[in-house]
This record gives sequence, structure tokens and C-alpha cells, in this order.
Amino acid sequence: MRLIPKPMTGEYAPYALMYIGLLPDDGLILGHLRSNLENTVNFMRSLPKGKLTLRHAEGEWTIKEILVHIIDDERIYCYRALRFARNDQTELPGFEQDEYVPYSNANNRELEAIIKEFISVRNATITFFESLDEEALTRKGIGSGNIMSVRAAAYHIAGHELHHVNSIKENYLSSE
Repeated sequence: MRLIPKPMTGEYAPYALMYIGLLPDDGLILGHLRSNLENTVNFMRSLPKGKLTLRHAEGEWTIKEILVHIIDDERIYCYRALRFARNDQTELPGFEQDEYVPYSNANNRELEAIIKEFISVRNATITFFESLDEEALTRKGIGSGNIMSVRAAAYHIAGHELHHVNSIKENYLSSE
């Protein structure tokens, strides 16, 4: 399997360490993206249907909204990686994740439809990162006012997913 070294400090915004730090320093990010997908899909399917649209606290997202947020974030970070890999030096704007959620319609969608979308997005993400050479993986750009390398985007995507799955387990299932 192809190795993509973990990004170094300076290749990502300081806040992203909370995501990137969840992954081992083994260079197997493509494998982690694949196994995360399988684990997350199996986990989501194991949850009681009634839990999927409950909020653990006032103002928090539901599990379905979190899953769609993971998909949205992955699309955005893969798009950023594409722009940076192609040496586009245009500074990319940020996005307001909290403003996306009400328009995601997540709670009115079937879980299997969301999972199908997640699988499609993840497969496209993996295929994209597989297509890049070493030089493209280390190119950098600016998004949301922060420097990010292409490989850091891959690690962000995988770690962001792990962060939210851990949050669901802690906040939505801890009382069981």
C-alpha cells in the first residue's frame, strides 16, 4: 500500500492537530480512510433508529446531522486539496459549518441514503489522493486563513471523522 507521510507542524492550522493527532504516524492514510469508512458505516447502522434524530443537549446536532457534516467537511477539504495539488494559489474562503446544518435536511433523510452518499464521497476522496504524486501531496495553499498541505487535508478528513464518531460515542451513547 502507498505511504503518505503524516504532515508536519506548519502544514496545517494549529486547531487541526485535534484531528490529525488521532491518526497513527504510519503513512497509511489511504488505508485509514478505507477502514474508517467501514467502521463508521457499521457503527451508524448499529444505532437505534430513534437515536439518530435526538440531540444530546440544546443546540447540539443530531447523529444524522453529524454524519452529513462529516460528508460536507470531506467534500470541502478534498476540494481544497484539489486546488492546492494543482498549484492554485488563490486563497480559499472558510465556511460556517453551523449554517450548513439546517439546510442539510439530514433529519428528513433515510440513514441508508446518507450512508450511500458518504460511501460515494469517500471513494472519490480516496481515488483522488491515490492519483497524486509526492510533489503534489506536499504542495500548500491557504484556506480559511490557514496554510494547509495536500497531505494534511487527507489526514484532516480522516481525523475529523474519528473526532465526530468519538463524540457520538461519548455524548449520545454514554448513558446506555
